[in-house]
Amino acid sequence: MSSSVPGAGEGSVVAGVDLKDAELAATIRGNMQKVEDLLAERINSGEPFLAEIAIHLVKAGGKRFRPLVALMTGQLGPSPDHTNLVKAGVACELVHLATLYHDDVMDEADVRRGVEAANSRWTNSMAILAGDFLFAHSSMLLAEMGTEAVHQIAETFSQLVTGQMRETIGRLGVDESKGAARPTDPVEHYVRVIWEKTGSLIATASRFGGIYSGMSAAQVESLGRFGDAVGVAFQIADDIIDISSASAESGKVPGTDLREGVPTLPIIYVLAGADPAEKRLRELVSAPIEDDVDVAEAIALLGDSAGMRQAKEKLGEYVAAAEAELDALPAGPANDALRELVRFTVSRVG
Repeated sequence: MSSSVPGAGEGSVVAGVDLKDAELAATIRGNMQKVEDLLAERINSGEPFLAEIAIHLVKAGGKRFRPLVALMTGQLGPSPDHTNLVKAGVACELVHLATLYHDDVMDEADVRRGVEAANSRWTNSMAILAGDFLFAHSSMLLAEMGTEAVHQIAETFSQLVTGQMRETIGRLGVDESKGAARPTDPVEHYVRVIWEKTGSLIATASRFGGIYSGMSAAQVESLGRFGDAVGVAFQIADDIIDISSASAESGKVPGTDLREGVPTLPIIYVLAGADPAEKRLRELVSAPIEDDVDVAEAIALLGDSAGMRQAKEKLGEYVAAAEAELDALPAGPANDALRELVRFTVSRVG
C-alpha cells in the first residue's frame, strides 16, 4: 500500500505549512512520501488481522508532525540525505500512533481523526494489541538505526508513560516518602504532563534530525530544546482548538475536553480567576459538561475569556523559546522553514 502525504501542497507548501522555499519544499515533500511508503510497508508486513487494525489510523490521515520535524531539522546539518532520517520519522510516527490507540482505550473514545476509534470499532483488547504491534515495529526500525536511536526512544518511552501516569493520578501527586497527597501548581502540572506526553517525542524527532544529519552535540541539544518548546506549544494550540474548532478541522467533536472534564490550560486559568463577570463560566467548566446547550454556552464564553487570553500568552512564550533556539542554529532556508513551522502552530488558533 502506498499513500499520499497528508496535506501535501504545491510550490513551497508541505502539510499545510508554507516553507517559503520551493526547492526545500520539494525535498521535504519527497521525503514525506518516503515516510508514508515505509510506514505502510512496515505495518502491512504483519499478519493481516493485525495490520487491518494497526493501519486504521494511518488511513485516517493525521498531521505526520513528528516525521515532518525530523526531516526539517535534518536539513540543517551537513548530511541532509542520510537514510536514517526517513526511518527516524517513521519510528516516531509509529510510537505516536501506538500511544493514540492506548489513549483511546483509557479515554473510552468514540472518534479519532474523524473516524471511529479502534477501541470502538473493534474492542479495547484489540486496540491495545494494535498499539503494542506498532511499538514493536518501531523498535525493529530503531534497531536498524543503531544503539543511539534505541537509547533515545527508550528515554522517550519512559517520559511518555510517566506523563500518562501523572495525568491519570491528577494534580494531587503522591509524596513517595509518606504516601500523602500534596498539591502542585495546576499550570506547572499541566505543562509537565503535556511535555511528557507530547513534547518529549517531538523533541526526540528533532534530535534525530540533528544526529543523523551530522550536527554537533551542542546543536543536537539545542534542537532538543527547540522540540521541547514546539511540542508544548503544539499541544497548547491543540487544546485551544478543541474549544472552538469544527469537527472536520480537529478530527473530534468540538468541546470534547469540556465534555470529559479535561483541565486544559484555558480552563485552568478560568478556574483560577475571580472576575465576577466570569462566574457563570467557572460554574460551567468546574466539572464535565453533559448538556449540549451548556457545552455551546461554555465554548462561547471561553472564546472571549481572560483564561483564553492567558493561554494564548503562554503559547506565545513557548513559541519565543523555540525561535530563540533557532537563532543559535545554522541560518538558511531550513532554519527559515522551521520558523514557519512554529508560526503555523500559532496560526491554527487564530
